[in-house]
Amino acid sequence: MFKLYNLQAETLYYIILGVVIADFLFDTLLDALNAKHFDDPIPAELTDVYDDEKYEKSQEYKKERFKFGLLSSGFSVILTILFLVFEGFAAVDVIAREFSSNPIVIALIFFGIIIIGSDLLTTPFSWYSTFIIEEKYGFNKTSTKTFVIDKLKGLLMTMIVGGGILALIIWFYQIAGEDFWWYGWIVVSVFAVFMNMFYAKLIVPLFNKQTALESGSLRTKIEAYTQKVGFQLDNIFVIDGSKRSTKANAYFSGFGSEKRITLYDTLINDLDEEEIVAVLAHEVGHYKKRHIVFNLIASIATTGFTLWLLSLFVGSPVLSSALSVSDPSFHIGLIAFGILYSPISEVTGLVMNYISRKFEYQADDYASKTYNAQYLISSLKKLSGNTLSNLTPHKTYIFVHYSHPSLLQRFQNLKAGI
Repeated sequence: MFKLYNLQAETLYYIILGVVIADFLFDTLLDALNAKHFDDPIPAELTDVYDDEKYEKSQEYKKERFKFGLLSSGFSVILTILFLVFEGFAAVDVIAREFSSNPIVIALIFFGIIIIGSDLLTTPFSWYSTFIIEEKYGFNKTSTKTFVIDKLKGLLMTMIVGGGILALIIWFYQIAGEDFWWYGWIVVSVFAVFMNMFYAKLIVPLFNKQTALESGSLRTKIEAYTQKVGFQLDNIFVIDGSKRSTKANAYFSGFGSEKRITLYDTLINDLDEEEIVAVLAHEVGHYKKRHIVFNLIASIATTGFTLWLLSLFVGSPVLSSALSVSDPSFHIGLIAFGILYSPISEVTGLVMNYISRKFEYQADDYASKTYNAQYLISSLKKLSGNTLSNLTPHKTYIFVHYSHPSLLQRFQNLKAGI
């Protein structure tokens, strides 16, 4: 029996190692396939996105980001493999147990060491990406002070929010055993709904300044449009996105009286007022088509499925032994399960990306019907050009990674509807 147990643990160890390597190879091959199409001719419909000088700059940017991606992902996978081969998780588990015998405290210390250690090792890559690559191509507006403060705030939030939820789930596991997933699912679901409602009020202000859109022609046009389509929107905010980057964005958040549209100041600077209203019309389309509600429900359902699956395996001694830990624990089981779950996560990600792309088409169609397709097209082209976007992505890369259709696909869809 003991030999069979060891054989199972050893087999599972190699499966875990294989999953890590297979994930890396799959993503790398897909990135390389996509990179082969960087130099493809720009589709005739999109030739006005770049002039010759800017097109050359976009090519350089894409290639530099591709090479950097290979380096950073390669470092991460090598670090993970070394941690598995040299029993790093077991070593951290020993350190955590020196501070306490309480399973919750041990788990919090264990993940604290893993998260902080990982962040320290990967921060140089994040710094290089921001202050070398993004700076070189004119995107970065982040100061060193802001970069460091963002890192510290992010870690603090992870400790408070993530640590709090993890502690609750482990407590549920202690009192309910395998049925813990029900309680955990309820907590995570309530938290998800709460964050969807109040993220803009509670979290965003920790990182950015938000101000109400001032009275003027833009606000008048937005209000005229929302009244026309029967969409009550009193909360229109502008966020200081230019504090960190020149890249533009807009997003919709909240429900009921808490719903709001947030426009990046860079978006207001980059687009004409009619184009901004077209972008907003797209966001309203998501709300009208109930995409936000669907995504929230899908996220909650996926979380429930994941927690249920976790409940079936997390207590298995074989999971802990596969990571060279003799004393079974929730936190070690969670690490092993997280790696083994990644192929399933890839599948659910493919499904959600497919649905998301369908939703983007629907939102584009809504904006076209209720406002103006040409203004939306011109806004999409400007935003793509200003971010040096890839205009010739490979279809397989789009299928796996894109939550939005490519610019060409959106252009063709909008044109077909005119």
